[in-house]
Amino acid sequence: MVNYELIGKRIKEIRKRKRISQGKLAEAVDLSEQYISQIETAKRKASLNTVVSIANELEVSVDELLYGNLKIPLQEYSAEINAIYEDCTGYEMRVLFEISVQMKRILRENHDLWERE
Repeated sequence: MVNYELIGKRIKEIRKRKRISQGKLAEAVDLSEQYISQIETAKRKASLNTVVSIANELEVSVDELLYGNLKIPLQEYSAEINAIYEDCTGYEMRVLFEISVQMKRILRENHDLWERE
């Protein structure tokens, strides 16, 4: 299933980061400001055409808007992580490890805050 709430959150996050108002985005993609608001709050489901138009206007890939909707087996993540570490020096591996430990801690501490946004 497609998580429209997650897509809406990503659109809102990217739009705000780029300092684009709902009105400006709506005008650029030929939709109403109210409709953009409803997409961002998952009260309306954006069509594929709409998602592509919004991605183009925000200058991001559709993948960036859909990120998190695809369920990837944990084994696949392991392979990707191993590929990242494959050619690291000992120093690089230690730094990446320390960053990962701290990011995991931050994610867990703030999970509830991010879910409410």
